[in-house]
Amino acid sequence: MLRKMLHLTCMLCLVLSFTVAQAEEMPPDVLVKNTTLEVTGILKRDKADFANDKQKLYALIDTKVLPHFDFTQMTQLAVGRYWRQATPAQQQQLVTQFRTLLVRTYAGALAAFNKQTIEFKPFNMPAGSTDVTVNTQVKQPGAQPIPIDYSLEQTAAGWKVYDVSIDGVSLVTNYRSSFGSEIRKDGVAGLLRTLTNRNQQDTTDTASR
Repeated sequence: MLRKMLHLTCMLCLVLSFTVAQAEEMPPDVLVKNTTLEVTGILKRDKADFANDKQKLYALIDTKVLPHFDFTQMTQLAVGRYWRQATPAQQQQLVTQFRTLLVRTYAGALAAFNKQTIEFKPFNMPAGSTDVTVNTQVKQPGAQPIPIDYSLEQTAAGWKVYDVSIDGVSLVTNYRSSFGSEIRKDGVAGLLRTLTNRNQQDTTDTASR
């Protein structure tokens, strides 16, 4: 009897561990779809609350969206060849400030979300792929659909977004141009000052509103 119970317990542990592994290895297209539908569903349900409380919107993004982004990779790509010029401390500061900047940008886009609908394009991932793009588009009444494509890379922590292209324009590439210009003018420290000041200004404006 004891042996039977131990056997059943071991089998249960195996099933649970397999279920957890499946959850951790969620396919990239399912990850994007589930996250998008969950966030937009919450937005539609509590739109008035988010309109009156930016901090609540930031908290939603921080909880539901940010865990699926690789901000270190995104920052490194956005800074480009100048990344190696930054000290380890500066690199960490760049990641922190860039993350804050993207949260503010993403919050602005979500705040404007109203009657739009999201269409998820067919997705086919070849076996063994570690870098993929999930294609979606935002449909809005009286306007052309806007393509939004998510670039994801498989990491030890699962699939993570490292770039987003909106209507064919890469977020990382777009920032790389402005970041490079800032660094050439005032160095990495200058870029950090600019990002910090911009984020602080956004915080001040939010507080005053």
